[in-house]
Amino acid sequence: MTKTFFALLICLFHLSSFAQDTLTIKREFANKAYVSLYKENADLSYIAPGGELGAPSKYVISGRLTTVFMLLGSYKSPIALALIPDFTVRVRNEFSAAVRTPSYRLGGVVYARLNTDPQNYQYAELAFTHHSNGQDVSPYNTDGTLNTRNGNFNANNLTLSYRFGNFTIPGTNAGYNSFNHRVGLQWYKFFRYEPALNEGFGFTRLLYNFSWRKYYEIERYRKDKNQTSKAEKETWRLNTEFSYAINKIPAKNLANIQKRLNAEINFNYSFPFMHNVFLMAAVGYYGEDNYNIYFKDHYGYVRLGLSSGFLRNRRKHYDN
Repeated sequence: MTKTFFALLICLFHLSSFAQDTLTIKREFANKAYVSLYKENADLSYIAPGGELGAPSKYVISGRLTTVFMLLGSYKSPIALALIPDFTVRVRNEFSAAVRTPSYRLGGVVYARLNTDPQNYQYAELAFTHHSNGQDVSPYNTDGTLNTRNGNFNANNLTLSYRFGNFTIPGTNAGYNSFNHRVGLQWYKFFRYEPALNEGFGFTRLLYNFSWRKYYEIERYRKDKNQTSKAEKETWRLNTEFSYAINKIPAKNLANIQKRLNAEINFNYSFPFMHNVFLMAAVGYYGEDNYNIYFKDHYGYVRLGLSSGFLRNRRKHYDN
């Protein structure tokens, strides 16, 4: 009887250890997979000849350059930390091809994994961003209008977001999809900002983003090894972005969509010979132009060009 009892205890101990090891491996796998998700869900960079077609100002080209410096992304931790530089310039259609007031954004993001299933992921992120145009001249012209030539703009914000999404089961030839959502809230008035923004800036914004992505398996032939490699590649991405200002704005009630709404839909397609690059076409509306001191401009626009980011493009195996 005593031997049986001790045998049961030993079995229970080993089962408990095995279950604990399995849970640890699952968490470590999720931590590693989520780091890739954080980067894939980051904003895209782009280059757009002609800039925002429909803007009050005319441009030769506009561009946005952003990336993710993942400072902490360990398989041991459900928390990750990154620095995100984000620079936007619009080259004006003038004799000197001036940029005047570029947008410099620099911030940090803390990510927190909320489950252990990367196929049906959930995570939270808290971001701090400093936004400046590098100018220090008065934001006003002598006639009281905003100085968009070299007027000062600076603001800082916190953005709290909940991101979730799912991946469909890969098919034989049809590939698979992912559906990705973001719900967030952005605040500016916790920090210092240019007082001129009190004239009509969206200090508090509700955010919603949706991204539908399509992945296919493509084949590449290597003559040097007489081998065919198969890779999983993100072929296209359809993004929609909405934000709505809910703070008090002079002479603009809460239902004033013309001033408060920013919205964009963009489609990005990557040919098989491309790596991390898309052809891009975007249509949108700025109730508040997010290009620093131009915040009082509102207009519809079209943007055409190339976009780039952290695309899923990884080799799977070789067939000899």
